Amino acid sequence: MALISKRCKLVGEAPAPVRKKVAIATKFGFKLDPATGKQTGLDSRPEHIKEVADASLKRLTTDILDLFYQHRVDPDVPIEDVAGAVKDLIRQGKVKHFGLSEAGAQTIRRAHAVQPVTALQSEYSLWWREPEAEIIPTLEELGIGFVPFSPLGKGFLTGAIKEDTKFDATDFRNVVPRFNEENRKANQAVVDVLSKFAAQKKATPAQVGLAWLLSRKPWIVPIPGTTKLHRLKENIGAADVKLTSDDLRQIDDAASQIAVQGARYPEALQKLVGR
Repeated sequence: MALISKRCKLVGEAPAPVRKKVAIATKFGFKLDPATGKQTGLDSRPEHIKEVADASLKRLTTDILDLFYQHRVDPDVPIEDVAGAVKDLIRQGKVKHFGLSEAGAQTIRRAHAVQPVTALQSEYSLWWREPEAEIIPTLEELGIGFVPFSPLGKGFLTGAIKEDTKFDATDFRNVVPRFNEENRKANQAVVDVLSKFAAQKKATPAQVGLAWLLSRKPWIVPIPGTTKLHRLKENIGAADVKLTSDDLRQIDDAASQIAVQGARYPEALQKLVGR
């Protein structure tokens, strides 16, 4: 927990000189081992939500959380109670906006009826398009923003991961079915589509993948993760990649011919999403 506190403190200190120009988002909803900080389950009880908010405000050295997400839907706590707890925090001036993560369409509607949901953070990319069926239409109807995580397929859509790539022993992708060697070989077809357009646009596959996402809706804001400055600059460059309506049609046509292989989560984690 000491490491978590140190990281949060750094995140809070970094934007301090320009605090009014940045938004700080954090999450609640996991039960953590106090000794190790590791997740041991879900906990979205209203009293726990408020405890997490107070602890986050202290660690982030800020007087308000701009966006407070529920990390995963907790089946043991009605979503109305969750939304009500965040509504109380908003009334108290501790939180500005309420967010959900990996929630299903009906859960989004139920939460929104109690406290308007500002943003949903869920996975969405050219190789995980399930949100297009129900989630995106629901968000558009209700006026909720969409913040796709893993917009580059946990790195796969960059083209840097091959079928023989070896991950570090601690890398989460080791247990993700979509990343086993056989599935990586089959899924290379998606990267090939992006690479074709990248060559035409003098861009990288990652930039085309992000540009594709940005083209979907004006209220979609992807959050690609990176630990390297040159990758950050590459990702930012995606905003300058212009995909025409014909480009988008060709990408969609090509991608629709590819059956992406492998689940995006191990079975135990898959049970925690889309509820």
